[in-house]
Amino acid sequence: MEFAHLLVERAGAVAVVTINRPAVLNALDKQTIEDLGRAAIELQCDDTVRAIVLTGAGEKSFVAGADINELALQTPASGREHALTGQRVFDAIENLGKPVIAAINGYALGGGCELAMACTLRIAADTAKLGQPEIALGLLPGYAGTQRLPRLVGKGHAMAMILTGAPITAAEALRIGLVNRVVPAADLMKDARAWAAQLAVNAPIAMRYIMNAVHKGAEMPFAEACQYEATLFGLVASTDDMREGTSAFLAKRKAEFKGK
Repeated sequence: MEFAHLLVERAGAVAVVTINRPAVLNALDKQTIEDLGRAAIELQCDDTVRAIVLTGAGEKSFVAGADINELALQTPASGREHALTGQRVFDAIENLGKPVIAAINGYALGGGCELAMACTLRIAADTAKLGQPEIALGLLPGYAGTQRLPRLVGKGHAMAMILTGAPITAAEALRIGLVNRVVPAADLMKDARAWAAQLAVNAPIAMRYIMNAVHKGAEMPFAEACQYEATLFGLVASTDDMREGTSAFLAKRKAEFKGK
């Protein structure tokens, strides 16, 4: 599949998706959002891909935000549809059923921070900056930033970031739980690929159910979420991968999961 603003590279069971608009710091315009949605569908359906790394082209920016030229033209009706379209694509990334690692190589602002939050895990270069600066434009986050950010870092930290619009360092993002790891910029892609490769050898169905349990369970009352977890546990217990994993453990050998 061809993309206008994405590069997709496959290496074994890992796919690397690069947002490729470095001249505008990889800003998310309508076409890029569309490309991300199509890529999500393609990678979800590709059984050879078990983990994905998402990053931005160049050394300055993961995604510096939405395309301001497009934002400036929004009306109330088109603005709502613009936000809903981005939310649908980011939801597709979050619910891909395969782990997606955001490799944050620079600015992750506005829509870029929201995109990173839609990913399963986040690894940041020590030079990265993250933030939700929409308030400076008289706007608010529109790609679910007001919802994912407090769920990740808590209401207080989220309020401070969104109301001030001030970006935070990678170190601060790690401290508050917005990213999982911070590494030297020179090591970012090596470490992100290695992390993805580590995830790619795990049982695909179990990983999908784990992500479902975490995402959906967080929105349920605790007792209901535990019932949901138990149902998924029962389902995964019927898989060939479960039999392979338990047999391999008892035989003291490495398991080879087939996603069945």
